[in-house]
Amino acid sequence: MRNSAAAYEALTRRFHRLSVLDQVGGILHWDHAVIMPEGAAEARAEQVATLDVLGHELMTAPDMADLLAAAEGAPLEEWPAANLALMRRRHAHATAVPADLVEARSKACSACEIAWRQARKESDFAAVRPYLEEVVRLTREMAAVKAEALGLTPYDALLDSYDPGNRADLIDPIFTDLAGFLPGLLDDVLAVQASEPPLQRPQGPFPIDSQAALGRRLMQVVGFDFNRGRLDVSLHPFCGGAADDIRITTRYDEADFTQSLMGVLHETGHALYELGLPVQPWRHQPIGVARGMTVHESQSLLIEMQACRSRAFLEFAAPLIRQAFAVDGPAYTVDGLQRLYTRVSRSFIRVDADEVTYPLHVILRYRLERAIVAGDLAVADLPGAWNDGMRGLLGVTPPDDRRGCLQDIHWFDGAIGYFPTYTLGAMMAAQLFAAATQQDDDILPGIARGDFAPLVAWLRANVHAHGSRYSADELLTRATGAPLGTGAFKTHLHRRYLGK
Repeated sequence: MRNSAAAYEALTRRFHRLSVLDQVGGILHWDHAVIMPEGAAEARAEQVATLDVLGHELMTAPDMADLLAAAEGAPLEEWPAANLALMRRRHAHATAVPADLVEARSKACSACEIAWRQARKESDFAAVRPYLEEVVRLTREMAAVKAEALGLTPYDALLDSYDPGNRADLIDPIFTDLAGFLPGLLDDVLAVQASEPPLQRPQGPFPIDSQAALGRRLMQVVGFDFNRGRLDVSLHPFCGGAADDIRITTRYDEADFTQSLMGVLHETGHALYELGLPVQPWRHQPIGVARGMTVHESQSLLIEMQACRSRAFLEFAAPLIRQAFAVDGPAYTVDGLQRLYTRVSRSFIRVDADEVTYPLHVILRYRLERAIVAGDLAVADLPGAWNDGMRGLLGVTPPDDRRGCLQDIHWFDGAIGYFPTYTLGAMMAAQLFAAATQQDDDILPGIARGDFAPLVAWLRANVHAHGSRYSADELLTRATGAPLGTGAFKTHLHRRYLGK
């Protein structure tokens, strides 16, 4: 009994070290995206690859399997027992992949991401194509070995890395339902908006310093702790860094403050989740991290879409927006901003898309990345397949690859098997927000007065504090009374965009 307890303690020390390595990698990634000089790219790729290999070697050390087996007999309570199960899961994923493949893929992703930056700027897919082909080749190899070891399909093996327990067979009926529902809803919403008076859009310029100051102010309103994080600029907005050092980035457009502002609030939702995860002794343990990317995306989309695009929040934010830019007029009233932030259109860019069309962007990427992993779609054919998919799902064709298949960083950075979590997260966000506002009558009035404490407290208790203790569906069922479904999301879209 004493040996089994000692084995578990040894494992917790090992995973603490692995967690710290991950956090170092997070800071290096932020530095790469925000301030690293271009000439450091090759050296940075080697640094990141070395960290990845060190982590892989720790996870797959010869004694790890023995420690996991020995710890089975330890008299563990609920949290340590769940933590041990998650340790076994991570070990199974790691041991499926040889170290040389981990290193090769890490270097390929770093090189591809650098090439993508220039290719996107110049709308030149041909320039990044060979780099992406190498990433895809190595990703398929990794998916194949993981699939064999874990008893999954290659795509599910990748998906499981980002969203534990999720499978394409579970996603397909949900996305089929949405793909059947959304085009008709889109037509109805566009018809309603066409019957309204012309939309008055805010007219810039909006100085970047003023946008950044407004973003920081609203981040604090929502609950971001600047003593444990910061806001910067990058080509593609993200939330990263480390558990107590959260790095948020955005991008600004002097002609339009609206997208950057909501992007900042979106990333703040991610940050609140990270800042609310269990503290010691779980901070550096598998149970103390976020429960997959569907839950993570639910937290960002709950803050951005459910809370901060609501009329309640705009009642609070409208005066701050007018003050920040020294502006006035119909475009800056609550009604004007609400119309602006609920405007629906058939657009090219996913990160700027509205709630109605956004899932269609994700469904396209999901279909394409499944075909890429399966070998049914060659990288060379990606631009054409992308444009065909956009025509079929959204009725528009991107005029160039910058607004087509080059717009997202994910595939070029090796994140293949990730995209479905965006829309699954939007559905979860709708379900959680509906339950939260039903269970606490002060949440919406709080948002209207700039007090997010009731909402954040509900999220802390029902989502954040549990870390990875429960599966995503179990977490959602405990919080809302039901597993993930399309019902709450459809109801939300009907109410917000059609008033019924």
